[in-house]
Amino acid sequence: MGEFVVRGRRRLTGTVRVNGAKNAALPIMAATVLASRPVLLHDVPDLRDIRVMSQVLQALGAEVERRGSDIFVDPRTINNYVVPAELMQEMRASIFLLGPLLARLGAAEATQPGGCAIGQRPIDLHLYALEQLGARICDEDGRTVLRADGLHGNEVHFPFPSVGATENVLMAAAMAEGETRIRNAAMEPEIVDLAQFLEKLGATVRGAGTPDIRVTGNPHLGATEHTIIGDRIEAATFILAVAATGGDIVVQNCMVDHLPGLWTRLKELGVMIEELDAETVRVVSEGVFKPCPVSIATAPYPGFATDLQPQFMSFLLQVPGVHLITERVFENRLGHTIELRRLGAQIVADQRVALIYGGHPLHGTVVTAPDLRAGAALVNAALIAEGETVIRGREVIERGYENLDYRLRSLGADIVAR
Repeated sequence: MGEFVVRGRRRLTGTVRVNGAKNAALPIMAATVLASRPVLLHDVPDLRDIRVMSQVLQALGAEVERRGSDIFVDPRTINNYVVPAELMQEMRASIFLLGPLLARLGAAEATQPGGCAIGQRPIDLHLYALEQLGARICDEDGRTVLRADGLHGNEVHFPFPSVGATENVLMAAAMAEGETRIRNAAMEPEIVDLAQFLEKLGATVRGAGTPDIRVTGNPHLGATEHTIIGDRIEAATFILAVAATGGDIVVQNCMVDHLPGLWTRLKELGVMIEELDAETVRVVSEGVFKPCPVSIATAPYPGFATDLQPQFMSFLLQVPGVHLITERVFENRLGHTIELRRLGAQIVADQRVALIYGGHPLHGTVVTAPDLRAGAALVNAALIAEGETVIRGREVIERGYENLDYRLRSLGADIVAR
C-alpha cells in the first residue's frame, strides 16, 4: 500500500491548474460507444478510473489511445456487449456503459459495480430509467442482462436526482426513437458537459442543468472533438487547502459558477476570493480565523457537494467554534472522522451528523484513507498539522487526483509519495 508523507505548517503560494473532471470524463468516454466515427477527447486526467474505462472500451472492441492529455477512441469495431466482471468490480463508473451499449447493440450485460464504500449506491434507478425506454431486464447467474429491440422515447421521472442514472438515460435517449423527457434530473455541471458532447455527436438536448431535460434521439450519431470541463472538486480541494494553511494561490481552469455556496462561506470567514475571470480565481488566506460557528448540509447540486464535505470538515478544524455537518446524500460518508481524530481533531459523529470543535491543534501521526474524498481531507488536515503525518492508501486518493504530491510541492507543501 502506497503512502503520502506530509510535514505540515507550510504556507502555500503559486499557481495551480485544475485538471479535467474525472466525473465528466468517465460518462463521456462511455458515450463514445454511441459515435459512428472516431472521437477525440481533450484534457482527460490520467487516473486509474480513466485507465480502467479505457480497458473496458477496449474489451468491448474499441480502439483507445492516450495521446498526452488527450484520449482517442475509435468505436467502429465495438461488437461485444458484456462488460468484463473484473473491470466492473474495479470501478463503479463502468455502469455507464449499460445505456450506450443497449442503444447501439440492443443488449448490455454487467455485474454490480464496485467503487468507494461510502454508502448504498444501488443501480435500481439506472435500470428503471432504461426500462422506460424499452429495455427488458433479467438476472442470469448473478449478472444483469438488458435487451431491447429498439429504444423509444418516453417520460422518465426520478424519485431522486441521481447523477449516474440521469447520465445513463441521457446517453440511451440520444439514439432512441422520438423524444425522452427526464423529470427531476440531476443538475450537476458534469451532466451539462455530457449533454454538450451528445449534441456535438448529433443528438438534440434541451434543459441540461435543470430538473427537466428533453432529448430527441438520432440513430446516426457522428464524431466530434470535445474538451472536458475542469474538475470542480479538485479545484475546491486546493482552495480549501490554502484557506486552512494560509497562503496566496491562483487556481486556473476553475469554473467559478460550478462551486455555488463555497465562495460565500469562505468569504464570511475572512478568506479573500478574487475572480480574475470566469475560469481563474485567486485565493488569499491568513490561515487564522475568528470564532464563528458554521453549519452545512450536503445536497444534490446546486447544494453543497457531498464530495466536498470531507475536505470542508478538515478546513473547519482551523476555525474556532462548534460546527455542524449533516451528510444527506450517503449514509456512510463520515468515516474520515475516525482518522481525523487520530490527528487530534475534536469531532463527535455518527453516520449522518458530525459536530466539529474547531481551533484545536493537530499533530502528525499515521492515518489511512477510507475512500477517495476522505483521503483528500486527510492530506489537507496533514498540511495544517504539526510534525509528520503518514497517510496510507495513496492509491485510493490517486483515483481522483493526478500527481497530487508534485502539484502541492509546487505550491510549497512538504509532501512526498512513497
